[in-house]
Amino acid sequence: MSGHQTAAEFRAGNNPFLKTIGAISTLAGWCSATMIVAAVAITCQMIFVRFVLNASTIWQTEMVVYLVIAATLVGLPYVQLLRGHVNVDLIPLMLPPPVRFLLCILTLVMSIAICAVMFWYGYEFWHFAWERGWKSDTVWGVRLWIPYLALPVGLGLLVLQLIADLVGVLLGIDKPFGLEDN
Repeated sequence: MSGHQTAAEFRAGNNPFLKTIGAISTLAGWCSATMIVAAVAITCQMIFVRFVLNASTIWQTEMVVYLVIAATLVGLPYVQLLRGHVNVDLIPLMLPPPVRFLLCILTLVMSIAICAVMFWYGYEFWHFAWERGWKSDTVWGVRLWIPYLALPVGLGLLVLQLIADLVGVLLGIDKPFGLEDN
């Protein structure tokens, strides 16, 4: 019996680039899951402080919001690696394999372009907050460059994963839209 093989390992073949990007995306997924667990733990601590100790909370709500947003952004490449994003495959299923291939390439190139623009503006926004020393207007006063860093990191990693998906399809390691030829 063969060992367990994840979808990411199967779609990387022996290509070191695809394996590296897959490993980075998997690490991003673990970081995202850790942030979700931390947000849940902080929420439980906040409930205990407010309703059992009858004390006020200062940083917990803001931290939970930042963690959940960061987990969403940093988790994007892992979800893409597993093909967990919404996928409407009705049109690709109806197309002959050569046209399906071209549609897949077009879709990936457009996705890379759009996400690269979002990465650029996310980086610009993060850098602006870092350069100007922005802080939140709350009692905690967190330096905003810290939570804003999730924008360029998450979107940059998503762009890398999309490029890896494009390379996989172009090299024939992966099938367009993950669909077998009819």
